[in-house]
Amino acid sequence: MAEPDAQPGEEPTAEDHNALLAVRREKLDRLRADGIDPYPPSYPGVVPSQQVRDENQGLEAGAETENAYRVAGRLTQRRGQGKMAFLDLVDRSGRIQLQARLDVLGEEKMQRLLGEVDLGDIIGVDGTAFVTRRGELSLRVDDYAVLAKALRPPPDAHYGLRDVETRFRQRELDLMASADARDLFVKRAKIVAAVRRFLDDRGFVEVETPVLQPLYGGAAARPFTTHFNALDRDFYLRIATELYLKRLIVGGLERVYELGKDFRNEGISYKHNPEFTMVEWYEAYADYEDMMAAVEELFPRVAEAAQYDGEIDFTTTPYRRVPLIDAIQEATGIDVMAHETGDALAQAIKDAGIDIPTDGLEWPGLVDDLFSKKVEPTLVQPTFVVDYPKALSPFAKDHRDKPGLVERFEFFANGMEVGNAFTELNDPDEQRARFEAQVRLAEAGDEETTPYDEVFVEALEHGMPPTGGIGIGIDRLVLLMTGHKSIREIVLFPAMRD
Repeated sequence: MAEPDAQPGEEPTAEDHNALLAVRREKLDRLRADGIDPYPPSYPGVVPSQQVRDENQGLEAGAETENAYRVAGRLTQRRGQGKMAFLDLVDRSGRIQLQARLDVLGEEKMQRLLGEVDLGDIIGVDGTAFVTRRGELSLRVDDYAVLAKALRPPPDAHYGLRDVETRFRQRELDLMASADARDLFVKRAKIVAAVRRFLDDRGFVEVETPVLQPLYGGAAARPFTTHFNALDRDFYLRIATELYLKRLIVGGLERVYELGKDFRNEGISYKHNPEFTMVEWYEAYADYEDMMAAVEELFPRVAEAAQYDGEIDFTTTPYRRVPLIDAIQEATGIDVMAHETGDALAQAIKDAGIDIPTDGLEWPGLVDDLFSKKVEPTLVQPTFVVDYPKALSPFAKDHRDKPGLVERFEFFANGMEVGNAFTELNDPDEQRARFEAQVRLAEAGDEETTPYDEVFVEALEHGMPPTGGIGIGIDRLVLLMTGHKSIREIVLFPAMRD
């Protein structure tokens, strides 16, 4: 019984789908009845199809070889019947054409390959390399094995997955249908590897700090809350790794980094996912100028690893620097430092005719909104926005030359923040005062403040050396380097609504 055909590009009906499943299960039963295990435990000796291509470059059309290979992958196309057929096999490294011949396989194996093996099945092939008369490198199938019978049909080989929701919810189907999707996530891995290599080569120690924390901190964000049954107390999924990493600097590790997941219970957008990947690193005896220099060295290397070919110039350094206060004033005409209270700044925003919400926001929130809505979208080429008001930066050290400001920068490219860095505050008395100021903001209704962390203050009282630190969002870094527009595209399994 043959599989019922849907028209190209059309979604099968529920009735068609059930019929497809039934046909495939009948084939599964016949394989087992013939003594064939459709799910064998292993298939040793497999090489990537790319190796076959690399080792047989330059062969002329019609060339025969004695080069034998064992490859494995998913069957995606089949052309021809009877005495000879061509099939496409896809593995992680790409596609390779197979030629199946009756005079090589014999009638039983040929019939099984063309009748019982379906598109979407994973098969293994022992074959000999040759080049067809049309010039395509292929493997002549000397033998084959069914490695995993697919009971559900694959996405249409030509049309792929057109439904965006399905692509994100069932990423395995997206990867199955699209070489571009597979290439994207291999590229993401190369980007992460380049970041790690950069830090490892500079003597940083990779560490792991708690994901479940008794007190969240290190950023201004709402946390996810869970309950630790064994301890009978609430814990939080971390919103940042900062405070634990700085405690390791206190302990004497001097150069540390962590690359892992953080969680913020906030909205979902093209540049926000509640679960996201960050790298944070901290370096003793350094400051935010050193962090800027590190970014200028890191990003060209990441761009090279990602084979970036877009319009953003990551290679020309130094990158542009602009003070936050100047950037806001240039874009809006408002000197935020001249309006010392939230009410005064809100009135200035209204007087300037700027259409952003002001109700319920304190001074730090208003400054952040002005910047994010009026300045951030204009920062396309790599830019360091430097020297932030103290009220926006509870963990940054006072600016050595500019009263009321701190030594902090955020790094922007393509209208998006990618990194955040400080000359780290290491004065325990000042840190305690900053925490107390955050508490007052929370009491005034600000939902995104940093809670008071006495354990961290006590760690500082043991003495933390001068330190520079930075956090870089890996998901946004991948967005930059691949040219995609939404984080959902470059996260394997993004958070989705029901």
